[in-house]
Amino acid sequence: MKKTTILLCLPALILLTEPAAAAEARPCTARSGPGTVALLELYTSEGCSSCPPAERWLNSLAPGGLAPGRVVPLALHVDYWNHLGWRDPFSQQRFTARQVAYKTRADARSVYTPQMFFNGREYLGWYRREDLARTLETVNRQAERASIRVHIAKPDHRSIDIKTDVVLREKGAHDRMEAYLVLYENRLATRVSAGENRGEHLQHDHVVRHLQGPLALKPDGRLTVAHRFPIGAGWKPADLGVAVFVQDRANGEVWQTLALANCR
Repeated sequence: MKKTTILLCLPALILLTEPAAAAEARPCTARSGPGTVALLELYTSEGCSSCPPAERWLNSLAPGGLAPGRVVPLALHVDYWNHLGWRDPFSQQRFTARQVAYKTRADARSVYTPQMFFNGREYLGWYRREDLARTLETVNRQAERASIRVHIAKPDHRSIDIKTDVVLREKGAHDRMEAYLVLYENRLATRVSAGENRGEHLQHDHVVRHLQGPLALKPDGRLTVAHRFPIGAGWKPADLGVAVFVQDRANGEVWQTLALANCR
């Protein structure tokens, strides 16, 4: 009787352990398509008193049902507020340079914070309380003009290695299109002790930590690249994610976007 019980239990143990092993081996990969995912960029600063409402709006998109399969939000902290009493720890000069470039190629009115760009065009809808979901319906239905695949190959506490493949659907467009790779972090918080937001406890999501690019595509409209993102001290691997987007260098129009949370 004792031997029979052991024989009956063994298959059950195998059934329990096989799915667990399969889950651990599951690749950390995302693919775009067949529609178009929008990119929403917020240019912001912890030194700007009018920025927290824009950040709260941006942070509400996913909880409000606008998942990364429809729109990918990114918060890029600029550095031109840093000399006015508070240095934004997330700010980078290259984010400022990217925002300034939008003034020319996207025909933006000026450079200011908070400023948003939706697929490379200045977007005031958040301030006017427009229904972003309705705007996204039109964008998401558009057939993809570029496909993206991203794979996180080696996530650990020191770095994140990714491999991405980009394919343009439109022939002859490679000479004006470029790709960008992004590492972002969620659930960040700062208690500001100086400047316009003195005494405020600010919370941030979608904060861009690294922006790699522009990357040129080959004449056949393809790009395959492997890249290692270093993880800084104090960054939280569980709250990191990567994004890839394809953009027209001339007018700033974004053709496709893909995001993937870190797999741990």
